[in-house]
Amino acid sequence: MGRGDKKTAKGKRFQGSFGKSRPHKTATKGKKAAAPKAKA
Repeated sequence: MGRGDKKTAKGKRFQGSFGKSRPHKTATKGKKAAAPKAKA
């Protein structure tokens, strides 16, 4: 259990990977679904 362990947050920081113990925040900026415009 330490830097080489993929199951710990320290090991994920060392390897530069993301997962359950070190979740990766996704960017939600500008990803809204455009509502269809109704014809008048």
